[in-house]
Amino acid sequence: METTMQDEVLATVEASAPRRWIGVGMLTTVGVLVLYVALASPPALGWQLFLIVVGGAAFWLAYRMWFATADRIELTQSEIRTGSGHKIADVQDIESVDRGVFAFKPSNGFLIRTNTSTGARWEPGLWWRLGHRVGVGGMTAAAETKFMSEILSAILAERG
Repeated sequence: METTMQDEVLATVEASAPRRWIGVGMLTTVGVLVLYVALASPPALGWQLFLIVVGGAAFWLAYRMWFATADRIELTQSEIRTGSGHKIADVQDIESVDRGVFAFKPSNGFLIRTNTSTGARWEPGLWWRLGHRVGVGGMTAAAETKFMSEILSAILAERG
């Protein structure tokens, strides 16, 4: 199969195995500790239910993060997509890229503002979308996300 210029991957961002293990391990540890406190020395019933919900949420988040960070993000001339093929944003739809210190962005990442809203989605540790904003980063290496944001900024500057 021949790839066109539009489909050529210019940059990728992914979570390394140690980052995945540490992040998911920490969330699992929080879940275990909170459930232990809820069951070993039960507080009042309301607090016990709250702790059980928090412990369950930590396990759910660890599960979601494990599968989300198994994927990667790819930048091509025409789109930003996941390695599994889910389109995050069209490059033509991107209004700006913000990697500033005070931007509401993921850790080690950057923020994209788009012209159209395509709904909310969250892949913990890798990317999220809320309205016109897309955050890329989290459990990713800062060098990879910086490189991707610079390439994307260059594409946008070239577009004019």
